[in-house]
Amino acid sequence: MFGLLQHFFHPTQCYALCAVARSGAHLLSGALQATHLAGRPLQYFHHRLAQKYAARYGLDATRNFVPYLRGLLASASTTNGVFGFRIESWDLQPLVSRLRATGEFGHDETGERELLHAAFPRLRCIQLTREDKLRQAISTVRAMQTNLWVPGKEQNVIGEAKFDPALIDQCLACAAQAEELWSGFFARNKLDPLAITYEELCADYPGTVTQVFDFLRIRPPRRFDLRPPRTIRQADALTEEWVQRYGALRDVGT
Repeated sequence: MFGLLQHFFHPTQCYALCAVARSGAHLLSGALQATHLAGRPLQYFHHRLAQKYAARYGLDATRNFVPYLRGLLASASTTNGVFGFRIESWDLQPLVSRLRATGEFGHDETGERELLHAAFPRLRCIQLTREDKLRQAISTVRAMQTNLWVPGKEQNVIGEAKFDPALIDQCLACAAQAEELWSGFFARNKLDPLAITYEELCADYPGTVTQVFDFLRIRPPRRFDLRPPRTIRQADALTEEWVQRYGALRDVGT
């Protein structure tokens, strides 16, 4: 059996927010963090953001992956033993490859599911998608052009959003490919994720958090009060203008 010792460092429940860009992952992540009962699901395994979180917890994300992983599991879990992480489909295979390369969680022939469950005990997956693909793509374009990925942090803005139908086309295709990668991962590993849409999250914020708690078997204390979301929606008059312009150019319904 591989990696027996690492269980001393592991929480009792792990989960992954399996997301596609602009599908509500930041909103749901913030909601779950605010409860102080569902870990701190951030992008710990993103190729650029890992260094940021490593510095936060006094870890090294580059030289030795096992201490980094163990340090995260020890430091970023909530007191009830829950650890969560947010991941997009592009970062999945690099994570699997790093787990396999350590030799701690399996060997060259160990499958994805076995590797991930050895590293993240009782791992459950939550799949985030967005029904309105056009507005999702427009949101991605605006974030790319301005660097404003989290509304409200205007100090990060680097440019002005400009209508670019070709770039919207690219973002539509990219999101479709990302969803296909997740679907393939769930299918070949026989995983049954909790499926949540951005629209459901926006329509019933407290209810969606409760749904996640039920899925993860987290029992909040009596009189538990969920705080309002810290993230605001980006969609505005400019988004709607772009929806109409794109629809007119591409002759699609809006």
